[in-house]
Amino acid sequence: MKDNFIDFVKIYCKSGDGGSGCIHFLRNKKIKKGGPDGGSGGKGGDIIIRGNSHLHTFIHLKYHRHWIAKSGLPGGKNNITGANGKNLLIEVPIGTIIKDVNEKIIVEITKNFQDKILFEGGKGGKGNAFFKNSKSQSPYYAQSGIKTLGKWITLELKILADVGLIGFPNSGKSTLLSTLTKAKPKIGNYSFTTIRPHLGIVFMNNYHSFILADIPGIIEKASQGKGLGHHFLRHVERNSVLLFLISSETKNQKTEYLVLLNELKKFNTKLLNKKRLLAISKSDLICFKKKNEIKNVFFSLGEKNIIFISSFTGEGLMTLKNKLWDLISKKELRTR
Repeated sequence: MKDNFIDFVKIYCKSGDGGSGCIHFLRNKKIKKGGPDGGSGGKGGDIIIRGNSHLHTFIHLKYHRHWIAKSGLPGGKNNITGANGKNLLIEVPIGTIIKDVNEKIIVEITKNFQDKILFEGGKGGKGNAFFKNSKSQSPYYAQSGIKTLGKWITLELKILADVGLIGFPNSGKSTLLSTLTKAKPKIGNYSFTTIRPHLGIVFMNNYHSFILADIPGIIEKASQGKGLGHHFLRHVERNSVLLFLISSETKNQKTEYLVLLNELKKFNTKLLNKKRLLAISKSDLICFKKKNEIKNVFFSLGEKNIIFISSFTGEGLMTLKNKLWDLISKKELRTR
């Protein structure tokens, strides 16, 4: 299956060169030896980056790696300034980070229609009319336009979402996303159903809402490239809250939870400092006694805030939404 979700791309950018100044002297039937009237060259086109909320991937850049703006035109006689080169606009998804070859961040696009000039076009050269003065009445020289250098840059997408769903494959993340939102991720009873992040909007009763992101499943040794690896965890870095989802069908919930924490730690230790919530999915499949056993296991780890949910029966979903909203709103949960 062809995957059109591209969240990392490298492109070549070159702003336009400045146009050359003109060397010309006024000549017509009435004036045999007029003064200099060479115009200046036009400015080269800029390379501009802009956020577009309708884009969610870099697929439009995958086969368009070279972005070269038009150069300014040369100046002309009669003090005519050359036309400026047309600016070149590159639209990117919200959450795009642009870096130079040294991995230094140039800009982060976090808003729709946010503009940033990545590379300015070269200035046009002055024509010989500019250099006329009392000491030099007939200058026979002009400036060349400033030539620009092309540069490679990297674009990295980190999805902007309030809550990131963290869990093993088949823990019920995609089903939960489709239940709480109108998102329609592909759902199947096999590993790695989710091979790209999916977003959905969760609406609250008080007209508030938040964005929920389903991150592809993490497994043990993902940091070593097993499964889908750590490729998609960059999107978690932008999440305000992490929702850990552990299936009630899992033989050892404690081990699975510790594996998830360890893989996040290997990717970025700061992820463990984020606010998080733990939910046990498919709770309709276990009895009350089993729920208490699971609670006691996580109580021993210091996790006091555990929610049992079922996307099938709706158990605990409203409580889950409210507690997530409390965390997003920077309110401390009473049970933590």
